[in-house]
Amino acid sequence: MVISFSREASLMSVHHSVSDDDEEEEVGGAQRAELRLAISEDEEEAGPFSDLTALVMRYRHGYRRCCVLLCVGGVIVFTAAFLLAYGIFSGRYHCSQAEQGHEQQLGGAKAPSEGGAGLYLGELRLMMRKLLQDEDIHNTVSRVSRAAHPPGSSEGTALASEILQRFRDLQMDHTWTESLYATLQFPDRSQRSSLSLVDSAGRVSEQIPLNPSDYCPYSATGNATGGVVYANYGRPEDFKWLKREDVSVAGCVVVMRVGGGVSFAEKVWLAEKNGASGALIYPDPADVPQDPRRLGLNTHTAVSEHVHLGSGDPFTPGFPSFNHTQFPPIQSSGLPLIPALPITATVASKLLSQLTGPSCPRPWQGRLPYVRCVVGPEFSNGRRVQMSVQNVMKPILLNNIFSSLEGRVEPDQYIILGAQRDSLGPGAVKSGVGTAILLELARTFSAMVKKGFSPRRSLLFVSWDAGDFGNVGATEWLEGYLSMLHLKAVAYFSLDQAVMGDEVLSAYTSPLLVDLLDAAIRQVEHPKHAGQSIYSQAERDGGSWRIMKPLYLNSGAFSFTAFAGVPAMELRFTEERAYPFINTPLDSVSRLQEVLGGRLGVTGRSLGELVGEMVLRLAHDHILPLRITSYAQTVLQFSAQLNKHSAELQSRGLSPQWVFSARGDYSRAAETLQRAIDYSDLHEPTITRFYNTRIMKVEYYFLSQYVSAVETPFRHVIHGRGNHTLSALTEHLGLLTSDPGRFDESSFRRQLALFTWTLQGAANALNGDVWSIHNMHRFTH
Repeated sequence: MVISFSREASLMSVHHSVSDDDEEEEVGGAQRAELRLAISEDEEEAGPFSDLTALVMRYRHGYRRCCVLLCVGGVIVFTAAFLLAYGIFSGRYHCSQAEQGHEQQLGGAKAPSEGGAGLYLGELRLMMRKLLQDEDIHNTVSRVSRAAHPPGSSEGTALASEILQRFRDLQMDHTWTESLYATLQFPDRSQRSSLSLVDSAGRVSEQIPLNPSDYCPYSATGNATGGVVYANYGRPEDFKWLKREDVSVAGCVVVMRVGGGVSFAEKVWLAEKNGASGALIYPDPADVPQDPRRLGLNTHTAVSEHVHLGSGDPFTPGFPSFNHTQFPPIQSSGLPLIPALPITATVASKLLSQLTGPSCPRPWQGRLPYVRCVVGPEFSNGRRVQMSVQNVMKPILLNNIFSSLEGRVEPDQYIILGAQRDSLGPGAVKSGVGTAILLELARTFSAMVKKGFSPRRSLLFVSWDAGDFGNVGATEWLEGYLSMLHLKAVAYFSLDQAVMGDEVLSAYTSPLLVDLLDAAIRQVEHPKHAGQSIYSQAERDGGSWRIMKPLYLNSGAFSFTAFAGVPAMELRFTEERAYPFINTPLDSVSRLQEVLGGRLGVTGRSLGELVGEMVLRLAHDHILPLRITSYAQTVLQFSAQLNKHSAELQSRGLSPQWVFSARGDYSRAAETLQRAIDYSDLHEPTITRFYNTRIMKVEYYFLSQYVSAVETPFRHVIHGRGNHTLSALTEHLGLLTSDPGRFDESSFRRQLALFTWTLQGAANALNGDVWSIHNMHRFTH
């Protein structure tokens, strides 16, 4: 009975142990059959030995299963440990890259993502977001805009001292000021400007009151008397319409509306070019918000703006204004020769309501009360207008204030952030917002460095003086360092007028920075639409491409690119309708807050974060994330226009083939350089330095070497001004169809040659060594 029980127990034990293992069901079944067969065959001879054998077999089988399970378990534990270690030491890098999305290949470069002091880009981004503060931005705007603070005033000097001290309190690597004298224009306190109506004998019949503080800096002084012509916005197409309708502007005072995408300087220049004797500029209610839910500009307020068609001190064009006694008197060609005054909507209504002459086109009709839109030039009662401008030039001491964080790897490469400090009025938007964001970014990056951020490149924060006079402080600094900036300045970000609303983002930018911006707007939350990035909201509103706009003359970024050849950008949040108080005495923090619904701090922080994102990439990446192939597309579009007129040009002995060849050379050179970067070891410092130096020069290559920096300071052939530019060439080309009689073959030939050789020079420079250059202009047997 005992033996029999042991044998049955052995069989049951083997059967139970095997059947419990689901994963080895088939193998266990075979073993169970073998054991049962063995027991069946030896059943009559069974004894203690056979029972012992069964017992040993049971434990041997269990031992084997334990070994298998231990091995499998060991592999699982090892794999888990490996994955955990990988996640700890490398996961942060991959998470950072996943967060960047398409940003990883920004500019095409496969740049390593490691930052200094063991911090990764994702960590730096989070650190920056935590440090940026809303309240500081609002408080600084309030302080800056509490009173008018023009250059040279006691208010302006006190504000400069405060900003210098705030930079020093941050304990950055270097803080300093650079001072210079510049010639600025102010109203004459002893003799005021005036506007009146005179009869046919020249006697004053009505004096029109003006605000003595309203003026256009750099206007010509003197008197102008004549009829009045209404010229809408004073755009080129507006003056062309007047010419087609046989309305002569010659000898007349031209009245123009604020806006239309044309600066005051361009309006006055075009009026002068068409023979006008004077210019009056007013804000029309059609262009100024009158929404009863928000503040609007009243009809008794004028808008002031400088009228120098250029930037910097107009009496030292193209060279720095360090010491006037060292230079002969030279005057900028951009200074107007006719007087100009800003007037209110009330004054404009008084003048335009008395005009006779042809009716205006429907798009010219504004919303002035009691005005039937006619263009003049005669008054219904035979009277004329007489204007007198009395301004004086003064040498003013300017102070630009600098503070920097030195780069740890490439300290001689600078990322520059700047903002205008001065304002002829309170300047909440004009100078307060930019100054506040500048100081907040300086504080944030300074704190990041203390927390372990180690920027590869240097960050330079600048508070500029005399911005209301045409970015004088910034331009004079550029002129003083022109010979070296293209080797040191990576990019410039202007913070001027950065917040005028919280709905629409605009970026006035060099094409080289487009990819950088596209990546940044995907990372930053829209200030008005919680949970939505700026990019996603822009896509809902018609496409993120609408954000990108070309640089314009009055932009704080314009001179950096058009004059110095440094990639630059100016960012701005606006409403669908224009902010009404810019360049007026009503540009206060209370009105700005009302326009924003109390969200000044939030909106300023969002824009600061957006700029910070781009600065972070430029300061962090091994290879500069600039799109070096961008200008090839711009030139390709012009080539297509040339191709349309190819037959006509060849009939005149002009071949566009040189332009096509130069464009092809540039495109190939840029793509070759980009491929070389993509397949290089970017951890090697010598290689990254070599490529970054070439990338930094791309913008500079588009400064024409064939025009004078003194006579034509904005030498950039894409963004500049003058006959050497692509826009002038395109406009001249258009005459072949619009007005063939005005097409000047000799002038066009010169324009085409200057542009072509600048483009070819850029292609040759991108190629690098002279033996690497292969263009179509080679001697062959």
